[in-house]
Order: sequence, then C-alpha cells, then structure tokens
Amino acid sequence: MSYSLSSIQVPIAEPMKAFEGKFRQFMRSKVMLLDTIMNYIIQRKGKQMRPMFVFLSAGVMGEINEKTHRGAALIELLHTATLVHDDVVDDSNYRRGFFSINAIWKNKIAVLVGDYLLSKGLLLSIENDDFDLLKSVSTAVREMSEGELLQIEKARKLDITEDIYFDIIRKKTATLISACCAVGVQSVGASEEYVQIAREFGDRVGVAFQIKDDLFDYGDAEIGKPLGIDIKEKKMTLPLIYSLQHTSSSTKKRIIHLIKHDSENPQSVREVIEFVKNTGGLEYATQRMHEFAQEAREILNKFPESTYRNSLHDLLGYTIERNK
Repeated sequence: MSYSLSSIQVPIAEPMKAFEGKFRQFMRSKVMLLDTIMNYIIQRKGKQMRPMFVFLSAGVMGEINEKTHRGAALIELLHTATLVHDDVVDDSNYRRGFFSINAIWKNKIAVLVGDYLLSKGLLLSIENDDFDLLKSVSTAVREMSEGELLQIEKARKLDITEDIYFDIIRKKTATLISACCAVGVQSVGASEEYVQIAREFGDRVGVAFQIKDDLFDYGDAEIGKPLGIDIKEKKMTLPLIYSLQHTSSSTKKRIIHLIKHDSENPQSVREVIEFVKNTGGLEYATQRMHEFAQEAREILNKFPESTYRNSLHDLLGYTIERNK
C-alpha cells in the first residue's frame, strides 16, 4: 500500500499551516545574524513528521490548542539544536542536501546557535508553565545524548549485541518520536494512562523507523546519505549484527577487520555490503521492523477510533515504506 504525507495530514492541515507561522515567531531574534540563521533553518525544514506526530496524537485524545503548538515547537527547537551540534561534532558540511550551519557560519557560531535554540525551547515552556511537556522532551534529549555516546563507545570495539543495538536506537531515535506522541496527548489534558500508551506507540514506531534507515545503507535508493555510510562510520546496525552472528569465526574476524581498519576503502565497503546481503541480514532486519510496526498498530488501537487515529496508522505505514 502506498502512503502519502499530504493525505495523512488532512485531519491536521489547518494546525500544520498555522504552525509554520507560530514556529517562525517562536524562533525570532532581535540579533540580525541570529534572525538570518533562523530563517535559513526554517527554509530547510524537512517532511515535518515530528509536528505531525504531535498534532495527530493530540487530535486522538482532544482538541488541538495553543499548548499543542507550543509542544510541537518545543520538540522542533530542541531537536534542531541537537542537529546543529551534531553537524559540528561530525564535521559535516551538508544536511538534507543543504549546507549545514557550521559549513556557512563556522563552528563557533553553529554551537552558539544550537545553544540559542535550546534556550528558546526551555523558555517557551517555562514562560507558559508547560512543565509536563518540558519534562517529556528534556528526558528525550538526555536519552539521545546517552544513545550517541553509547554508540561511540561501542564503535571502538565493534562488540554490539542485538540487545545493545536496540538500547542505542531506542535512545537515539525512538525516544524523540515517543516524546512527540506523549507531548501531543499531554497538551490536551489526557490521563497518565493514555500518555504512557502514546509513549509506547511512539517507541515502537521509532524503532521501526530506525531499522528502515539502517536498511537504506545497503540499498540503492536516493536517501540523502551515501551508500554504506554507516559502515564507513563503523556503526553496527541490525543487518550487520545479525550477519556477524550467523557466519564462521574466520569470516567474522575478516569483516570486523575491514570495518575497523579499511572502512574508507570503497571496495571494502562493497564487500561488507555483499556479505550482509548474502547472509540474510537484510531479510532479518526487515522482519524485525515489521514486528515492531505490528506492535505499534496494536498499541494504537487502544486509542478511540477517529480520523486522527487512522492518520497515525498511515503515518506508521509511511515510516516503514518510505524511499528516503
């Protein structure tokens, strides 16, 4: 089945359109340089999936309101801050096909911009007494940092097991989508029971989403990152972990040696990709992705039936069937 973001957005078309203007207002600065950079960031916005999760989750449990908009803005501000800082850490000059902030304005300004975005998000919540939203999002940012550091620690030894892999992606990716869903239902005053259900739904969606991203590393789709980039960066993803667990010790040693010492060599990267393809790594990862997606569907059915719930169901489908 084919899913389109335009049809998924139908129940929240008006709030999403209003959000663009509100978000610009939230990011505004009296410092001309900052305002220029904020406008550049807004122009580079992607598919807006995070605000979609916030607004659809809110609509499932109540009426979308100003607190919902502040929650979506808080998510975007803090997440954008982490991306700006990530580009500095990774010395990356591009993001989504555009020049990164550090590529244009250099590292010092990029770090300060990230700090500015973080402070804007914190103040937005504090000034409106949105402490429940702030707690949800701050917890997600903490876990994202822990996930990144855990992945860096394990990349040095390449000793990631499947359990550790899921711990990393839950912290790095799933926790933010989980926070989006929690913030949405919190913004309309839902009970803690439904906040927890929303968190669990977002967690399963986030895990499935990241596995899909991992699969892109072995395919030919135009996805905004080069083929084999995870291998070059010594990231142990699910297809590779499975394949290493289901091969001979000699082959395992050879593949690990290639990743550790020769991952800049295109021929070595191609060899690792072929190894994973030939040992069932892609099929296994795809199977696990669909398992998490099915868990998400079952959790979603605990919410009242509505057009918002239907769109969340389709947004889940989009995350695992997208081409980039």
